[in-house]
Amino acid sequence: MTLPAHTDSLFACLAGLGIETSTVEHPAVFTVEEAKATHDTIPGVHCKNLFLKDAKGALFLVVCPHDRDIAVNHLHKHLGCKRLSFGKPDLLMEVLRVEPGSVTPFALIHDAERRVTVILDSAMMAAPVANYHPLVNTATTSIRTADLRLFLDSLGHEVRDMDLTAAGAAPPTP
Repeated sequence: MTLPAHTDSLFACLAGLGIETSTVEHPAVFTVEEAKATHDTIPGVHCKNLFLKDAKGALFLVVCPHDRDIAVNHLHKHLGCKRLSFGKPDLLMEVLRVEPGSVTPFALIHDAERRVTVILDSAMMAAPVANYHPLVNTATTSIRTADLRLFLDSLGHEVRDMDLTAAGAAPPTP
């Protein structure tokens, strides 16, 4: 198996920033459940990525550990915006140029207009290494979380670290 050519620009960008990664190719995985088959062979925090849109059209990429419970119908209150829904596949392709099942913070390399606000789970960022798809769901790339931050900063995106442990439930009422 060989990674498609469109991943070359991602790896070139990372290398240009002095970021070292390791990538393991595997059969395509489309869900967190399917990806669990790789967890024993790839060290680090395995993550999921939620591409979301609020009622006003603002876009968010929520990046967190694969086992983090996220209640999208309550998350908007944690983010301080109006109702959230999953971004449609055509919007995902337009903005991040990846297919559903391949959503990754690495795809922000394609968001030159910086339309997406990135929400990083603070527990994930406290881990030394995290794992994401490298624009395709046939591989997993491991990166130091400090280097993920360096990559995102180099792209100029708004990045917010949040404790998402409570995002699986409604926030407390005042």
